[in-house]
Amino acid sequence: MKTFPPSELIINEDGSAFHLHLRPEQLADRVILVGDPGRVNTVAEHFSEKECEVISREFHSITGTYQGKRITVLSTGIGCDNIDIVMTELDALANIDFTSRTEKSEHRTLTIVRIGTCGGLQPFTPTGCFIASVKSIGFDGLLNYYAGRDDVCDVAMEEAFKQHMDWSPLKGAPYVAIADPDLINQIAEDDMVRGYTIACGGFYGPQGRQIRLKIQDPQQNEKVEAFEYDGLKICNFEMESSALAGLSSLLGHRAMTCCMVIANRYTTEMDTEYKNSIDTLIQKVLDRI
Repeated sequence: MKTFPPSELIINEDGSAFHLHLRPEQLADRVILVGDPGRVNTVAEHFSEKECEVISREFHSITGTYQGKRITVLSTGIGCDNIDIVMTELDALANIDFTSRTEKSEHRTLTIVRIGTCGGLQPFTPTGCFIASVKSIGFDGLLNYYAGRDDVCDVAMEEAFKQHMDWSPLKGAPYVAIADPDLINQIAEDDMVRGYTIACGGFYGPQGRQIRLKIQDPQQNEKVEAFEYDGLKICNFEMESSALAGLSSLLGHRAMTCCMVIANRYTTEMDTEYKNSIDTLIQKVLDRI
């Protein structure tokens, strides 16, 4: 039986995971992830009961009850690098005995839905619409550090995308992670746009924005918008979905991302008052998770 040493699995003195500061008993089987720590309270306002609240850096969590369902809502901050921390520690809380530092004999599967905001890339993704990420193209390269990544990725789509984009090897290899299809059906139902998502390694250049710096491929977004595979198009840019889908699959959890479009890059529209309307998406996820 493998033992995880203190330098690899860091456990705080109170028995909590190093970054999240959650203890195993505080984690529910249903988890909602949000980027903004302030949005945790927005989700938890719907709970009929709150068990615990933990704040550590950008990782703010509340576990409580919604319509009889025990749910943990947790903020991740921005970026796939933070998802690496969050997913690894959530899985450790579920599947490692923190006393013996050994893997539990019975696997515990978490159901994880990320609620985020994004930039729409198509005329059919206006501001205010909801997008469910069926597959996510990771520009960050994170999943490439893990063995078995080919088993949870659409490798053929990766090659088609690189060829379509005339992809520069200087950017690292993009990967295509697949969200849990049953969870997509459960959460998206018939009122969310289903499509592909690009998880970018930054908000400006990686998403084709040019402020004072020029980008390596000025036609990047036009190419992205034109890409089609198996009848679906790339619908949006965000910054976490690929790592969530890929790591969850490798670790044996069910996960997906759904986002509200707050900017449409195709029509150059922006909704700066989105915080007033994202609660509609939160309510849908709470009802369906």
